[in-house]
This record gives sequence, structure tokens and C-alpha cells, in this order.
Amino acid sequence: MTEEIICAGFGGQGIMILGKLMAYSAMRKNFNVTWMPSYGAEVRGGTAHCMVVISDKEVASPVISLYDTAIIMNKPSLDKFIGKIRPKGTLILNSSLVDGKIKRKDISVLRIPFTDIAHKLGNIRVANVIAFGVYMSKKKLFSKEIAKKGITIAFGGNKELVSLNIRALEEGLKVV
Repeated sequence: MTEEIICAGFGGQGIMILGKLMAYSAMRKNFNVTWMPSYGAEVRGGTAHCMVVISDKEVASPVISLYDTAIIMNKPSLDKFIGKIRPKGTLILNSSLVDGKIKRKDISVLRIPFTDIAHKLGNIRVANVIAFGVYMSKKKLFSKEIAKKGITIAFGGNKELVSLNIRALEEGLKVV
């Protein structure tokens, strides 16, 4: 089993944290993992993406040219990466910020209003963790308990942030 993932959006949307949560969770499940970040020139407000490879085999390179799953948080990222999703791959799309028709018929598309759901939780910055929950629910690679440990690591044990992000994870797990 090998899963190659791109997470993409604006700087400030938590794209790197999203990728790290996947990597932490996969490592706790004893998968081999790579995580490779890429930032635009401006960082916050610029484009950002990261590539994550999760495999039960050794991973030769963190660079991915085609993705099994794309988690896309904004329109510029959709435009950039839509053509690089493998046939029969999955597009998980933030429908709060991206509307319009997806012309590709050879991929599965999940339109989830991550930003709207995060707003209802009181903080739009948890849209990324909601996306993580949706990914987990769709792919079933690791458990909620493992993901919670990753959240605790990612947020340095800050009880308020950990609690908010666990609520966001649970919202994402319920969506699919």
C-alpha cells in the first residue's frame, strides 16, 4: 500500500500542519512516511503545499508527480493541481472557497465546506483539521486515537488549541 497526497492552499490555512498530522499519524501506525513542504514567496497569503507519502514499503523519494489524493483548500491550488491527480484518485475540496464544475470525470470529488464548518466551531483556522478528519474517514488508514496524539504533538500540548482541533477532527470524521 502506498498513498501519495498533495495538500494545497494559501499560506495561513494550516497546510503544513495538515501534512504533518498525516505524517505523525502514519508513523504512529508504523508506516513509512515522507513529508515535503513548499511555500510561496509570501508564505501567509501566498501559496503553500506539501507532499506526503504514506507506505508500507520503503519510500524512495518525497517528490510526487501524480497524487492519489489531493486536499485542496483554494481555487489557485485547484487550478495548479487538478491535472496531477491520478485517474481513480480522490479530490477533497474546500467548497467554502472553491465553486464551479470539476471537468474531470475520472476522479472522485468530495466537496466539503471546511471553512464554513470551522466558522461554526468558532475559528476558521481549524478548516485544515476538519479536512484531515474527512481524509481519515475516506481512507481509513489510522484511528481517531492516533490522530488525537498527532494533534497533541502538533499543538505543543496547548490544551485550548488541542481541544479545539480535536473538535474539528471529530466534525471532519462525521462529514463523510
